[in-house]
Amino acid sequence: MRIPWQELDPKTLNNLLESVVLREGTDYGEQELSFAAKVEQLRHKLKSGEAVIVYSELHESVDIVDPQQVSANENGADEQ
Repeated sequence: MRIPWQELDPKTLNNLLESVVLREGTDYGEQELSFAAKVEQLRHKLKSGEAVIVYSELHESVDIVDPQQVSANENGADEQ
């Protein structure tokens, strides 16, 4: 289930962004980013539509993923 980021309390959204960034682990990209920069980068992805918040009833968890990943999962669920 998709959760519109605009409907979340700003503090809740920030806590979710921080939680997701912490779960990502070590960054081995060309340039190391600070924790705050990673949080802001993820916030930008949500605002631009490059990422969406999803809730899984099965796993009772919330995550931020690529919107195409959600569409693929939704289509796969329809086929089952």
